[in-house]
Amino acid sequence: MAVESLISQIRHLIASRVAEQVEIRTKQFKILHSKGNDDWFSELCFCILTANSSARLGMSIQEAISPEAFLRLTEEELARRLKHMGHRFSERRAHFIVSAREFSHIKDIVVGIGNEKQARDWLVKNVLGLGYKEASHFLRNVGYDDLAILDRHVLRTLCENRIIEEIPKGLGRSKYLEIESKLRNFSVQLGMPLSKLDLYIWYMKTGAVLK
Repeated sequence: MAVESLISQIRHLIASRVAEQVEIRTKQFKILHSKGNDDWFSELCFCILTANSSARLGMSIQEAISPEAFLRLTEEELARRLKHMGHRFSERRAHFIVSAREFSHIKDIVVGIGNEKQARDWLVKNVLGLGYKEASHFLRNVGYDDLAILDRHVLRTLCENRIIEEIPKGLGRSKYLEIESKLRNFSVQLGMPLSKLDLYIWYMKTGAVLK
């Protein structure tokens, strides 16, 4: 069965040096969880930037623009810098980031909500530029474990291995939660949280353990 084949592939990776990369990345998420609002806001900006773009570009931009700059640059200056670094949607992403400054105390907000699934609902409702995928991505990167990042790599893997019948054209809340539940059941079979499973699937599709 396709599911058994996928389980075998991931278990092979768990027994390889890829597991070391996954553990290093997971520790980085936990370290970020202990940091303050500015670092969490920078990670929020990273997740806004990766939507319809790439994690590699988001990471390079985040390395070039400090947490303080994400909070202080004018929208026009931020857009110029994003465009210079090659972001296709520089003006729109700059607008989203500046709008998100209303929630510059994002760690306080998320920790205050307590429940990661409720926090994700709050993020989608309140932060421009975040859907369920991006909100899940942000929460995973700041140390939460039980949310799926249903990007094209993950959805394609699920479809190829018959965990879902087809890749949906849209991912509203109900469809997102439905697919997330199937992926969660799969993660239980492997004995690992969704946060790690995502990294292994990403490696299978891209050959890299990014964030």
